[in-house]
Amino acid sequence: MAERTGTAEAVERPESLSAWQLRFARVFPYAIAFLAIVAGWQVAALIFPSYLIPSPGSVVRRLGGELAREAFLITVGRSFFRLSIGFTLASFLGLMVGLASGVWPFFRRFTRALVSILQSVPPIAWVPLFIILLGFGDYPIILVIIIAAFFPMAVAVMNGVEQVEKLHVDVARLLGADNKQLIAKVYAPEVIPSIVTGAQVGFGNAWRSLIAAEMVGGVNIGLGWFINFAGEIADMTGVLTGIVVIGLFSAVLDGYVLERLKRRLLKWKYV
Repeated sequence: MAERTGTAEAVERPESLSAWQLRFARVFPYAIAFLAIVAGWQVAALIFPSYLIPSPGSVVRRLGGELAREAFLITVGRSFFRLSIGFTLASFLGLMVGLASGVWPFFRRFTRALVSILQSVPPIAWVPLFIILLGFGDYPIILVIIIAAFFPMAVAVMNGVEQVEKLHVDVARLLGADNKQLIAKVYAPEVIPSIVTGAQVGFGNAWRSLIAAEMVGGVNIGLGWFINFAGEIADMTGVLTGIVVIGLFSAVLDGYVLERLKRRLLKWKYV
């Protein structure tokens, strides 16, 4: 009986250790990357004058002061408002286009051609046109975000649709499934990994395009505007504060929120 108890405990310990090691493996690369960035930043601050490269400590103090200001919180909130609307619409449209390409071959060829032509244009290049058409404000920036996130999602879903087993499609058709049922019952469940991949890539594109569009889009609120305005008045501490906020939020949203969503949707891959 003692041997059996010891064996059971030996089996349980590796499992608990493996769970701890898994958490450590997720956090450790971010911690090392953070320390490397701070160390390089500190070295640069020692080499260059403080008015060019402020030290990490001064930027942290500035960040604490900005977070206590309502105007800064409103600025950050407006950026997230634009990002949430643009990214949500882009993900939905990309998903619908990708799934529709599975049941209509001509539509798939047309979409492939359209994507190959338009995705080579940087999203920020559309800003002047959208400003002329829609004026200054949120709409041009949201459209830029939609363009930035739509193509990765659409391409990822189309690639996933093309990898669906033809046998599954044929069986569904034999059982009387129409196109809507094929999309809902066959294609959609099998392309979930592609949807997650497209969402992660699209989010990165949307986040970068949001900041760039706010910097050149003629708005007077948003993280991109905050950095651009600080640069115009030679406030390098403000510039680096905005960059730090962007990096932190991006790491949290992409490395934690989207990663947890991926593991929840694809939990069978992480068992």
